[in-house]
Amino acid sequence: MGRRFPVVIGRGGLTRDKREGDGATPIGIWRLAFGFYRPDRIMPPATILPLVAMGPRDLWSDDVKDPDYNQWVGGFDYPFSHERLRRADRLYDLVLVSDWNWPEASPGKGSAIFVHAWRGPGRPTAGCLAFRPDHLRWIVGHWRPDTRIVVGAQTGP
Repeated sequence: MGRRFPVVIGRGGLTRDKREGDGATPIGIWRLAFGFYRPDRIMPPATILPLVAMGPRDLWSDDVKDPDYNQWVGGFDYPFSHERLRRADRLYDLVLVSDWNWPEASPGKGSAIFVHAWRGPGRPTAGCLAFRPDHLRWIVGHWRPDTRIVVGAQTGP
């Protein structure tokens, strides 16, 4: 749609060679697959993206030894390393799953490359893209099947 928004990237900068745990944001052109929202905190925004109401059992596997690496998993005592989606802070009140290394994941090429709300300008992520919350809601509300997020390419002034 030609819009540009201020964004925060991973503490490891941008990379063409993404590896699990490097803190970098992978360069590429991404699609958004689906997302999660916290029903106890926000109403789901109007969007064409499928959104799932997250609960306390919702996790994302980041363990290269897990057969479900870089997938949505669940449980309270999940045996592999994972990221809890339901967080105490507000970063994942609305969190969108990118197609980076998903749905067919190559172990070690990066997991949980999400699009979510930022902590603030200049405060890096662990590799995700993070936007101001109102910009994130605009993005998800205007997403179309042909929309893409471009990471690492300069376009325009």
